[in-house]
Amino acid sequence: MSDLSPVERIKAESRGLRGTLAESLADAHTGALREDDQQLLRLHGSYQQDDRDIREDRRQRKLEPLWRFMVRLRLPGGVCTPAQWLAIDELARRYAGSTLRLTTRQTFQFHGIVKRDLKPTMQAINAALIDTIATCGDVNRNVVASVNPVESPVHAEVADWARRLSEHLLPRTRAWHEIWLDGEKLAGTPEVEPVYGRTFLPRKFKAAIAVPPDNDVDIFSQDLGFIAIVEDGRLAGFNLTVGGGLGATHGDPATYPRLADVAGFLPPERLLAVAESVVTTQRDFGDRTNRKHARLKYTIADRGLDWFIAEVERRVGVPLEPARPFEFTTNGDRFGWQQGFDGRWHLTLRIPAGRIADREGAPRMTGLRRIAEAHRGDFRITANQNLVIAGVDEADRPRIDALVAGHALDLHARATPLERDALACVAMPTCPLAMAEAERYLQPLLGKVGGLLGTHGLGGEPLSLRVTGCPNGCARPYLAEIGLIGKAPGRYNLHLGGDARGQRLNVLYRENLDESGFLPLLDELIGAWARERAPGERFGDFLWRSGRLGAAA
Repeated sequence: MSDLSPVERIKAESRGLRGTLAESLADAHTGALREDDQQLLRLHGSYQQDDRDIREDRRQRKLEPLWRFMVRLRLPGGVCTPAQWLAIDELARRYAGSTLRLTTRQTFQFHGIVKRDLKPTMQAINAALIDTIATCGDVNRNVVASVNPVESPVHAEVADWARRLSEHLLPRTRAWHEIWLDGEKLAGTPEVEPVYGRTFLPRKFKAAIAVPPDNDVDIFSQDLGFIAIVEDGRLAGFNLTVGGGLGATHGDPATYPRLADVAGFLPPERLLAVAESVVTTQRDFGDRTNRKHARLKYTIADRGLDWFIAEVERRVGVPLEPARPFEFTTNGDRFGWQQGFDGRWHLTLRIPAGRIADREGAPRMTGLRRIAEAHRGDFRITANQNLVIAGVDEADRPRIDALVAGHALDLHARATPLERDALACVAMPTCPLAMAEAERYLQPLLGKVGGLLGTHGLGGEPLSLRVTGCPNGCARPYLAEIGLIGKAPGRYNLHLGGDARGQRLNVLYRENLDESGFLPLLDELIGAWARERAPGERFGDFLWRSGRLGAAA
């Protein structure tokens, strides 16, 4: 195993993801876990982090970093009942600094949990009929799906397929139940993992299901995707997509974002078998020597799409059919009230950067708690960090509207298109990979870019902007019309030229700029867009048509 990455050794020796996690959690002499256990913890749905704002001060005082833990929930398709919302709200107020975060994988994250509270948090999550299994680490993570709850019966079918896919690709080890719920300890040989094997996957793996014309899950950024094909009002099957992924490393041309390929069509009853075959092919052929080269996108790039499809078909035992036509028109969310086919209503709220908290003049966490106490439908988290209050009866709309307005949750009605569609990762102060600010920088950045749009008479025009603290791609910045990717404190790489459908990568335009560098560039380009664009032409499309991206770095 000398050629394998160190993480491969840790997984192989973990006894089914158990390691010495129980002993690490019981060690009261430090707020951290043992180094190997920090890796294993990810496959249990948590990361060890520290408060980087005070890291240097603690170092000078000869104190260890202020270790805290992020916990991410498994919530296929982002669906959550009001009772679950209330339980999650209570956990956030008790253990996570009275704040919640909605992620681009349609789930909740808690931040700031201390080690002694990890186990009570996990137990309370389980009591709410949720878990955190396989939401981080080298496994298939939370399955995302087009969020529109009941526009048609097909959307309900897709939501059920997301749940079934998530369950099918779960690890079979009982380690999570043993460690967090004090379940019965395994005696003898660890459980067999029919999908993952002894060392799980070489790297993280992401799956999604989209229902055209909405590409709200950015299907082409996923390792594995299924595009629902609807014919005569029924779900005929899915087009399979494989090999997407947006992570990269600054200065390393061997790493890059990649859009998924459309591989073929399959009937609904083969979805689980095809998904398992894609996963096991990556398990067996993915690069376990270099984690920067370990995603499915590199396996396909190295071996070829034809080889990959042939291997998947061999494992399924049935060939894929030719892909069927589809069309996406947007990768954003539809805000405000929408009526479903069954007559019930669904309200999509704008939640900036997915952050739910009570702030001065904006008690949004309290407002959503009040809504959950009264709501008789469910909640749906979107892959764009927003929230749908779903399944509302006509008679209940005025009460929901009053709670929304009274708690400053009506941003969808007041924000510009730029503000509604923007995404940001967490970045500082908790993410250990962050090189620059993202979430905390989003609102000032939107004010400045929005000011440029207003100056040129484009304040009401849609424009997608996404900012991340590093090139890992968590807020999918490589698909935005304007992507800012952290390079150093206060400095970003400027990427331009994504489209509004999630089907075109942007390109690096300039490197390592601060505000004084990228705002004048954006001012010039937005001004040209205002003067020269075709009717209704989006910013990213204009940049390509006008040839301005030929000046990219």
